Amino acid sequence: MAEISIDPTLGPLLARTGDERAVLESFLDFHRGVVLHKLRGLSDADAARRLVPSATTLAGMVKHLALVERNWFPCLLAPEPGDVYLTSEEEALASFTLAPGDTVEHLTAAYAQACARSRDVAARFALDHVVPHPQLGEVSLRWILVHMIEETARHAGQADILRELTDGRTGTL
Repeated sequence: MAEISIDPTLGPLLARTGDERAVLESFLDFHRGVVLHKLRGLSDADAARRLVPSATTLAGMVKHLALVERNWFPCLLAPEPGDVYLTSEEEALASFTLAPGDTVEHLTAAYAQACARSRDVAARFALDHVVPHPQLGEVSLRWILVHMIEETARHAGQADILRELTDGRTGTL
């Protein structure tokens, strides 16, 4: 069966009179789509190129966001054997580091898979569902969604700048 693809810019527009969950999820999906769009059409070398003084690259940012998705949704809400919540700044920064097999194709697929798993896990819980967090005490799914909107939107903005520096392309989609 062919995967149905909806223009991510439509989500927030379609949810403009929706309930809280529809609005939160549509904005998160919108920013996820922007991040993926920023990688589209780039070579592996361009995606891995350092354009700023830090080690931040487009490819590394997508790798990092895949880890963030796994950390905040499955690891906190529905951990499976082997899921470990990462708490250190060093671990977060290390997630930007590229390995030899980290191609645009691989990273895009891994991020899309992490987002799909996050959606599946989140769908099982009410927004008021609360879980323990190793550093913050307790967090609700609502808080996690808002945090992930902020995290993903911040990186989408960085990705926009990196893409412009790479080949001059600008714009959300």
